[in-house]
Amino acid sequence: MPIIVSELSKSYKSQFVLNSISLEIKDSEIYSFIGVNGAGKTTLIKCLLDFHSFESGSIQIFDIDSHQTSARENMAYLPERFLPPYYLNGQQFLNYIFDLHKYKVDTDSIKKMLTDLDLSEEILKKSVREFSKGMAQKLGLAALLLLDKKLLILDEPMSGLDPKARALVKKQLKLAKEKGKTIFFSSHLLADVEELSDRIGILHEGEIAFCGTTDECKKEFQADTLEDAFLKCIS
Repeated sequence: MPIIVSELSKSYKSQFVLNSISLEIKDSEIYSFIGVNGAGKTTLIKCLLDFHSFESGSIQIFDIDSHQTSARENMAYLPERFLPPYYLNGQQFLNYIFDLHKYKVDTDSIKKMLTDLDLSEEILKKSVREFSKGMAQKLGLAALLLLDKKLLILDEPMSGLDPKARALVKKQLKLAKEKGKTIFFSSHLLADVEELSDRIGILHEGEIAFCGTTDECKKEFQADTLEDAFLKCIS
């Protein structure tokens, strides 16, 4: 199992952000995490990455305790509001990421990924300080996908992307799933969530208020749309 979260609790200043939550993310599925701002989605992701400590519970990643560095050997992560170091150009950033992971990627694979995400090869020579938000986001996604990890963690991956870019990214995430990868992402864009997800988790007031397919969510809350089901779930 790529991710098993058991009875996880995390608090700030005596207030629980995550209150004894449990979830399992299966092999080769796309699982999306949704909730209002401040629901705890990014906090959970940071616990997965061992950026945050937590008071109780446990996280297993590929059957390894999340506190162990080796748990993340087959994981790639893209944060929200991603921006590569401003003093690098696009190629230097990719080289840095690949060197960090001790991973070799051939030039043809890089060129194909850039084409698939509608990025010009000129981006490789351009300074990151000249990137738009969308260009930076797509370069980060390109690096994440090229690493060929088994588990992809993405926090608001469509942030800053126009409709064309969103469509291209969704296509790449679907292809990644077809190749056997597991994808865990957070998003406020419920249309993307419904299109991509095998299952969803709704996080509200520190607890998982729903876990299942989007159709199951709409049925449980007697709603015609995922948006209406989500609103009923958290009301």
